Amino acid sequence: MSDATYSISRSSSASRAGAVIGVLVLVGLIAAPWWAGRADLRLFSEIFLYLSLACLWNLLAGYAGLVSVGQQAFVGFGGYMLFALAMFTGMSPLAAIPLAGVLGALIAVPVALLIFRLRGAYFAIGTWVIAEVFRLSFAQVSALGGGSGTSLPIAVVKSMASSRSMREATTYWLALGMAVLVLTAIYLLLRSRKGLALTAIRDSEMASQSFGIDIWRNKFFVYVGAAGLTAMTGALIFLQKLRISPDAAFSVNDWTAFVIFIVVIGGIGTLEGPIIGVIVFFLLRELLADLGTTYLLILGLVAIVVMLKAPKGIWGIIKDRTGLELFPLSRRVVKTEKD
Repeated sequence: MSDATYSISRSSSASRAGAVIGVLVLVGLIAAPWWAGRADLRLFSEIFLYLSLACLWNLLAGYAGLVSVGQQAFVGFGGYMLFALAMFTGMSPLAAIPLAGVLGALIAVPVALLIFRLRGAYFAIGTWVIAEVFRLSFAQVSALGGGSGTSLPIAVVKSMASSRSMREATTYWLALGMAVLVLTAIYLLLRSRKGLALTAIRDSEMASQSFGIDIWRNKFFVYVGAAGLTAMTGALIFLQKLRISPDAAFSVNDWTAFVIFIVVIGGIGTLEGPIIGVIVFFLLRELLADLGTTYLLILGLVAIVVMLKAPKGIWGIIKDRTGLELFPLSRRVVKTEKD
């Protein structure tokens, strides 16, 4: 006669195998400066930074219900803070990156207090208006180049590393580290009690409120945290570009529209979705880069088809058919037989 015992588990054999593969891929990516070319490193860095932005936007919209079309406000703010700190205080760009994140989180507090008075479409429009206010404000700062922008001084650039190859490797590792930091932070957040609250809010605000969950406080925490990490990502973006201008820093097309596309086609409300989405986006971009404006039309068509045929995104289809979870968040009951 055998007795059965039951335990609660989040991981599965597939997720554990995925974790091992993920670690091996990460090791290979860390070693990329020794096996990849200069152009490849730049492309990989861009992929990692877009992945960071997509994961953060997915946290806002997919879990907290905050559909923002103005996250470029914090991308541009972080970039300008990096330039200002490096140019006016003599701070190392590497030290300025986390400080830009802290300043981004601080500026997000009054912004949140203002726009959290809005709901639905009004909230989305409000975030875009805030981003435009940021753009117009920085365009008036003549010390940072005004409307035409400015470049990072050569002395500041050279302070990062002694050689060009080492500087490019450093910015690559920073971009990779940013993506790992964002994914890890979101994963740990979603596995915590606050993550359970966010999942409940995502499923039903009314029901979660009836269970005593403070919806406003949880959304405020997510918004400010996402703003800080978005500002850090923006600092890295413009450290890689070495030049900044208001139009480039606060571009809704580059830093929000493409990010929304990545999350929608990958699968909103999942950690795996932005990873799939960023791969598809860059594959399409590289394949269709020579088509000019037609490329944007094709992206729009792809987004429409995915939203109609697969509302949960590409990862939603994969998960429904296989039950696979690379980042297991849900708990499952595991039965163990005993003799």
